[in-house]
Amino acid sequence: MSTWAAILAGGSGTRFWPLSTPERPKQLLPLNGDRPLLAQAVARLQGLVPPERILILTSAALVQPVAATVPEVPAANIFLEPRAASTAPALAWAAHWIAKHDPGGQMLSLHADWAIGDDRAFRAAASHALGVATEQDVLVTVGVKPTRNETAYGYIVPGKPAGSARKVKRFIEKPSPARAALLRRRGALWNSGLFAWSAARFLGEAGAYAEELAPGWSALTNGDAPRFFAAVTPVAVDVAVLERTPRLAVVTATFSWDDIGSWDALLRIRRRDARGNVTVGNVTLDDDVKNSVIWAENEEIAVGGIEDMVIVRANGHTLVMPTGRPDKLKALVQKL
Repeated sequence: MSTWAAILAGGSGTRFWPLSTPERPKQLLPLNGDRPLLAQAVARLQGLVPPERILILTSAALVQPVAATVPEVPAANIFLEPRAASTAPALAWAAHWIAKHDPGGQMLSLHADWAIGDDRAFRAAASHALGVATEQDVLVTVGVKPTRNETAYGYIVPGKPAGSARKVKRFIEKPSPARAALLRRRGALWNSGLFAWSAARFLGEAGAYAEELAPGWSALTNGDAPRFFAAVTPVAVDVAVLERTPRLAVVTATFSWDDIGSWDALLRIRRRDARGNVTVGNVTLDDDVKNSVIWAENEEIAVGGIEDMVIVRANGHTLVMPTGRPDKLKALVQKL
């Protein structure tokens, strides 16, 4: 039985302005080391899924930079979404293609823009999820033990044991701080977005429960991706399929995981100096700078006397804002 991987690599990455641009969004940036996040995602699958069985789903505007970033993935495996319609249509499209070309094929779904602390543990969790998907003929989501009371993530409340996995009792999206703390104490997991299933089983569940995809289903089965994407309602796979199907299990991962949702995330995933700062590029600090992110793509930045700030100079623009307020950046980008 062959295993395929579908890597979701769309999105404009505005939360990392001014470093990110429409032509070079978050997944193509070296935010977690010296290689782009997409290149790390492909390398992370080594030994589990060969490059010729990796599909990358992205936008037409990104086909060239994606191909240049991961030349080991065949160009024919870079799928251009006719329009941005969230994850359910994209994964249904990928699953249909896999089922057609490799009946019985298994499928991993992952995102191109994660920071993973232990690649070996990631592969072990993915293999475990694939095993459960095969043995129980279910869709499997991988949960990660929370390390903080995060309000920007989705949570999974595990239910009764099901073999080496557990049933899913319910999903909770972006809870309040108090509820996040309660969920963490009660053993809820972060919904990592790493999924495993057979392509055929996923198509069966999506066809049965994803009503948002129903208007385009005949186009999908006929291989007409443009008509399929034009007919569907944009919807996340969690909402359209996972929250509705009874054929769902969760396995718990041991790797650390971060979806790198804002500049603040760099304080969690990159090495800090003795005063808690993350610096990239030609940066000079005095001793009073603490707990800040300073990123200089080309020019030099000199910073003194600040705490808890984000300062980024890239692409001819400069960003200065406090940490802990990613909402401010979204509003600023909208104004620009």
